[in-house]
Formats: sequence, structure tokens, C-alpha cells
Amino acid sequence: MTSEHDITLARTTDALAIAELSRDAIEYGLTWRWTVRRVMRCIHDADTNVVVMRRGGTGVPAFAIMQYGEQEAHVSLLAVHPGHRRQGLASALLTWLEATARVAGCTAIHLEVRITNPGAMAFYRRHGFGETGVSVGYYEGVEDAVRMVKPLSVSADAA
Repeated sequence: MTSEHDITLARTTDALAIAELSRDAIEYGLTWRWTVRRVMRCIHDADTNVVVMRRGGTGVPAFAIMQYGEQEAHVSLLAVHPGHRRQGLASALLTWLEATARVAGCTAIHLEVRITNPGAMAFYRRHGFGETGVSVGYYEGVEDAVRMVKPLSVSADAA
């Protein structure tokens, strides 16, 4: 990770780039649900972190959205633009999300992955996530999701 990569909370001006990357990299073949309006709601939601990876202060080559409950967090989306993959951006975002969840007192992070995306499942396994089951028809009734979870130890800062 070099200094040219910065993880920051998303601004409202990032909503279009986030929504488009979600549509193209995550929601392909499905109805576009993570629209600009929905991303904007998440940006303004106190129980949600929308974070972006910036390169040289401009552009959004990667982003993540994570929602917080009382004791658990849920990664709703994590995407890297195809031209920026294999550069550690997703790992950096996931590390940031995990650290933030620990500080928030969360004991686990949950997520779902399209069953047809073995690369994403392998990525999350490398980061300590385990499979907990399959949600049949999770994606609009046309595709199953693999549910994954990573137990967290709570940071001393949160105690």
C-alpha cells in the first residue's frame, strides 16, 4: 500500500461512481438495486460506513459498504474496478472494515457472495471468512448466495 492510495469515507459526490461500479462489477445480470439514491442513503446513514479507495486523491477505483448492528457487521458490497484488481485494494478495504468493526464492538462480520464467484469466495477465505451455508435464490431468485462469516476479537480500544 503506497501513499497514493487513501481510504476515506465516501462523499455524496462519490455516489454515482459507487453505484456504477456496483452495477458493472457486482450486479451484472441482475436488476440494478444499488442506485445512486440508495448509495446516498447509505452515505448519510449513521449505522453504515461507505468507504472509497482513492488514487492520488481522485477517482474511485474501489469501494465498500458495511452496515452495523448491535454486535455484528454486514458487508453489503465490496468492489474493485477491473483495471485496478490484483493491487491489494480489496484487501486494504477489508482490513479497514474489520478494524472499524472491532472498534465498534462487533463480534463478527457477515457477507454473501454469488455462488458463481469462486474468486470472491477464495478471497474472503484467505481473509479468515468461513462458509456458513447457502441462501437459495438470494439474488432475485435466479442465483444462490454463499453466506460467509468472520468472527472478530474486540479491540482493546472498544472495551
